[in-house]
Amino acid sequence: MTMKKIITIAGGGSTYTPGIIKAILGQAKRLPVKEIRLYDNNQQRNEDMALIIDFMLKQEQLTDITLLVTEDPQKAFTGVDFIFSQIRVGGLKMREKDEKIALKHGLIGQETCGLGGFAYGMRSIGGLLEIVGLVQKYAPDAWILNYTNPESIISEAIRRSYPTAKMINVCDMTISLEETLAENYGYNRKNWIATYYGLNHFGWYTEIYDKELKRDVMPELLEKLANQELKVADFNAGDTSWQQTFTMLSVLAKNFPTQIPNNYLEYYLYPDMILEHTDKNYTRANMVMDGREKKTKQMAQRIRNGETKDILDFNFGEHGQYIVDIATSLLNDEHRRFMIIVPNNGSIPNLRSDAVVEVPAYVGATGVESIALAPINDFHKGLMEAQVAAEKLLVDAYFEGSYQKALQAFTLNQTVPSARIAKIVLDEMIAANQEYWPKLT
Repeated sequence: MTMKKIITIAGGGSTYTPGIIKAILGQAKRLPVKEIRLYDNNQQRNEDMALIIDFMLKQEQLTDITLLVTEDPQKAFTGVDFIFSQIRVGGLKMREKDEKIALKHGLIGQETCGLGGFAYGMRSIGGLLEIVGLVQKYAPDAWILNYTNPESIISEAIRRSYPTAKMINVCDMTISLEETLAENYGYNRKNWIATYYGLNHFGWYTEIYDKELKRDVMPELLEKLANQELKVADFNAGDTSWQQTFTMLSVLAKNFPTQIPNNYLEYYLYPDMILEHTDKNYTRANMVMDGREKKTKQMAQRIRNGETKDILDFNFGEHGQYIVDIATSLLNDEHRRFMIIVPNNGSIPNLRSDAVVEVPAYVGATGVESIALAPINDFHKGLMEAQVAAEKLLVDAYFEGSYQKALQAFTLNQTVPSARIAKIVLDEMIAANQEYWPKLT
């Protein structure tokens, strides 16, 4: 019988934590848990989330699961089996600055793509290095499952500093996209075996085999995308920005009709169209603060007030389930197939081997076994090579404290039209991030 496990959620105050907890509780046989620890450097957020998670445990009558809330890393990590990392260095206020600085100069303002993503990456590297270092100290045998963005940049930095760390970098965007496609067009995603390649938030599907229908359904999905507008799935319902994103996916599919793209490619291939319907004064960060963040605080306050009915109000789709499924595949040696962010090492044979790519991989007791794919076309390869180089230059800039490398990274980012604009934005980002970035000289 599998011994009960201890799980720490780093960034425990995140609004996504309830979805992860719900997934953990739903997998009690495959992932038996005796203790859940919430670790966050924001005490108020962590305490609010503790109220919500405690409420969830009591609703399910799971009094045998201990809940620990702490800002002490030794208490958070000592003796744990899994760490689910979803930290946001600088919080949503810094995300807002990232987005608005870029938008002020006519560039894409987005937290993982463009120069906003690069600013966030420079902040996130230090936060994740700290987390991984603490885990190596207090729980060296634990698995770290990382959701912290921007994933490709984070993965590159951790690989350089802790090459033997038991860490898996994963993003739920591919699964969320698949679920949206399936819900819209009448398929069951559970039957799909998808083949995909790219970088994080920067890739393409080449095949989606349906086990029940016994055929590749991607050609018919592409046809539907071209003729039937994709609507947001339940977990994005009411979020107008996601509806715009999925509407743009049809544009991508019509103009490049051989593969289904990751929807984030809209920021790189159609930045002018995205900027047309972007409010420079009210960005995605503002939407999250006025949406999920506000709703979470209201749930916590209602629990403080002693209310018990209709408290929980969240639906995060596959986000929590995906990371829990990876944990169970590790724990039980299930060798299930996921999209994982890994060093290339030949998975894409005609792409540089040291690139950090997102490809299908099997996960079992010994970790990740990525799948070898066919060579990719020149269009995708050219886009990816430029993005890989920009991300590597950014990580160089972090470790070397190099202003020149940072400027090169910003200039090479494919949302930036010129080195002049790159320098202006970089200098503003440095000023805004003095508390978080290393000193660049």
